Amino acid sequence: MKYGESTFDILYLSFAILTGVIILIRHRNRNDVLMGTAALVLGIGDSFHLVPRVMNYFIDRDFTWYLGFGKLVTSVTMTIFYIMVFLLYKSVYAKNDKSTKDIGIVIYVLAALRIVLCLAPGNHWFTGEGTLLWAVLRNLPFIALGGIVVYLFFKVRKEDKSLGRLWLYTTLSFAFYIPVAIFASLLPMLGMLMLPKTVCYILMLVSFIKKQQKSISG
Repeated sequence: MKYGESTFDILYLSFAILTGVIILIRHRNRNDVLMGTAALVLGIGDSFHLVPRVMNYFIDRDFTWYLGFGKLVTSVTMTIFYIMVFLLYKSVYAKNDKSTKDIGIVIYVLAALRIVLCLAPGNHWFTGEGTLLWAVLRNLPFIALGGIVVYLFFKVRKEDKSLGRLWLYTTLSFAFYIPVAIFASLLPMLGMLMLPKTVCYILMLVSFIKKQQKSISG
């Protein structure tokens, strides 16, 4: 188990970071910059949690603080990642749509609320003693933010084949994430759902690659 999960985590982080670097090196427009930066935010942010998790399997020491700090960082960077996915939607599909400005305000408010709640001491990140109440509180605005992103990309799913399934990958990533984020402390086996959630992130990054390739070839 530890070898399989560790290998998967390392390959995922390498793929995410490398994807971001390559997209940024080859960037030609704002969309490429958004996708490349989003990939880097995702990969670097997740490394704060996954690297200590891998090390915990092979090094005999207490990684509770590092794992908690990693979860905090990842909670913030995941939020930033979805802000950038929203900005990608706005750049690709709604440059002149005034209603998107109002949706953006809602997105930013939800993101700010999510980050503030994540930073609250009641989460007890560094001791691993978080409560169900705080798990629910900090994830409610994040779920709402994700729901808006899903709705937006679902509306335009047929307009661009490269990003046409982004709504589905986002939906599935949240479906796998929510049980872990809220109930994993009660039922640790739920942590296994993070693997298919990560696969969804990989598929989102593949969509970014396809989008850039289409832009270059088109």
